[in-house]
Amino acid sequence: MQQNNEVKFQTRLFRLKQVLEIIPVSETTWWAGVKSGRYPSSIRNGGMTFWRSEDIYDLVRSMGALDD
Repeated sequence: MQQNNEVKFQTRLFRLKQVLEIIPVSETTWWAGVKSGRYPSSIRNGGMTFWRSEDIYDLVRSMGALDD
């Protein structure tokens, strides 16, 4: 029987304040980056805006700030 060693993480949703603690830019810069496609797009739920944790961590990795 083959063993699966893959670790799966549950997706978390970040609010803008949490995102900006990870990506240190201003709100204006963040929203301009979202609009231009530089930063990941948001999802909305119940009138609130969120970003998926994996999208934010992928962005950080692509910027070279996290080592695998």
